[in-house]
Amino acid sequence: MYSSVAQLARVNPFSAPHFQLGQDSVTSRKCTNPQAQPTRHLAAAAVQDDEYSCAYGSAKFFALCGFGGIISCGTTHTAVVPLDLVKCRIQVDPKKYKSIFNGFSVTLKEDGVRGLAKGWAPTFIGYSMQGLCKFGFYEVFKVLYSNLLGEENTYLWRTSLYLAASASAEFFADIALAPMEAAKVRIQTQPGYANTLRQAAPKMYAEEGIWAFYKGVAPLWMRQIPYTMMKFACFERTVEALYKYVVPKPRSECSKGEQLIVTFVAGYIAGVFCAIVSHPADSVVSVLNKEKGSTAGEVLKKLGPKGTLEGIDCPYYYDWYLNCSSMVYL
Repeated sequence: MYSSVAQLARVNPFSAPHFQLGQDSVTSRKCTNPQAQPTRHLAAAAVQDDEYSCAYGSAKFFALCGFGGIISCGTTHTAVVPLDLVKCRIQVDPKKYKSIFNGFSVTLKEDGVRGLAKGWAPTFIGYSMQGLCKFGFYEVFKVLYSNLLGEENTYLWRTSLYLAASASAEFFADIALAPMEAAKVRIQTQPGYANTLRQAAPKMYAEEGIWAFYKGVAPLWMRQIPYTMMKFACFERTVEALYKYVVPKPRSECSKGEQLIVTFVAGYIAGVFCAIVSHPADSVVSVLNKEKGSTAGEVLKKLGPKGTLEGIDCPYYYDWYLNCSSMVYL
């Protein structure tokens, strides 16, 4: 009954983006044989096996997924550095930077246009490494957990599988991201501390040792693991819902342009939910990496519930763009 699940797992990293689940095909048709069981069909909606250049689960496949993560995460996060800079400044100094537009205005007045690009180097390096681990390890863990579950349970528990695989991948991705994230926040939120990564990294190491680069890893886990779980699960389920309830024709009959529109809409929706679940921990990360000698608990107590929501309007724009852009590679 579930032999088609192998086809789904073999050619499709995320289920929903490339496949439309034929859940409606599980029907109560009248049969001459009363013992006949309804079957569940998974219809390939966009891509066929012979269009892939490597076998699913091969070393080349994992390498390509990791490379796709570098492109999608590294380039998109770097592209929104100005907005990220304003977001971080609102989080650490809400009295000075009162809103998105006020934050841009103050930054331009004090630092000029070039000031909006502060932190681009650690952003590019850090999020490239994070993307490599996030998308590469996601596939590794998905294969691992799928083998443990078996074909039938892989289909029945596919959402739980995506959540578990994405959480596991993000755990390692944040370890790769933490050093560059710490340097980025110092550059962006401490005027006069450093203007470049080459200036910031040695200074941080001299002041606090290696701990300066990893003291924010726990808040990063608090921020990024729920973010990534929400990102993948919400995106996939939203795509399924759009094709089922909104798009007036099956995915297989949609043009690539129409499918791209659905991808962006789903990315926007996923981005909003990602911002909601991850922003409080994001505020803690920003303040923690700015202040020397602080712990995550002390920062959280200092900010309070209201303080953790400062700048939350920025991620609504920030995260929908990142989700839409990074999901296009799928």
